[in-house]
Amino acid sequence: MNDEPAPGQSWCETLFHAHARGLILYGRALGLSHGEAEDVVQETFLALLKLPAPPDEPGRYLLRAFRNRSVNFRRGLWRRVAREFEARSWFEPADTDDPATAVAMRCLRTLPAEQREVIVLKIWHGHTFQEIADLLDLSPNTIAGRYRYGLQRLRTCLEKRQRNRNALAALHEPDELTERLGEPLAFLDAARSVPHP
Repeated sequence: MNDEPAPGQSWCETLFHAHARGLILYGRALGLSHGEAEDVVQETFLALLKLPAPPDEPGRYLLRAFRNRSVNFRRGLWRRVAREFEARSWFEPADTDDPATAVAMRCLRTLPAEQREVIVLKIWHGHTFQEIADLLDLSPNTIAGRYRYGLQRLRTCLEKRQRNRNALAALHEPDELTERLGEPLAFLDAARSVPHP
């Protein structure tokens, strides 16, 4: 992503427009509720505004600062209790009514947090394994493994849901027997609706 300020924008404003939505998704992957993730984004940018000068690598600095604030945010007892109540709506699809996206979000929610975090950083934030490894203080091989296993689990979840959807659709497709029984069943339904004297 381009972190260079647009004409008339500060470096921090440019960073916000380029990364805020992705940070909310990353916060959700780290276990925050949507509202908590928004709060941490705001706190992170307030802290950035207090810096005397832009950091050398603003995007990388932002991710690390956001992650650290998210981890600290999650440590509070009351917040932990509130998150458990919201666990069922971990990843609400706010901007889409696309059923495929909703299914993918539900499958993403089932992954272990470590795999979910790496997948979000790799796919939605576009980071390399080395960049993620630097951010999380892990080896690139560990990051690649989490990514690979996470994608395998996602694929399995999506395939299972597709098989279930196909099986459900097959139950509703008319077959030869259903077509042959259609007229008698329609007659029985009509007979049932006739009032008795």
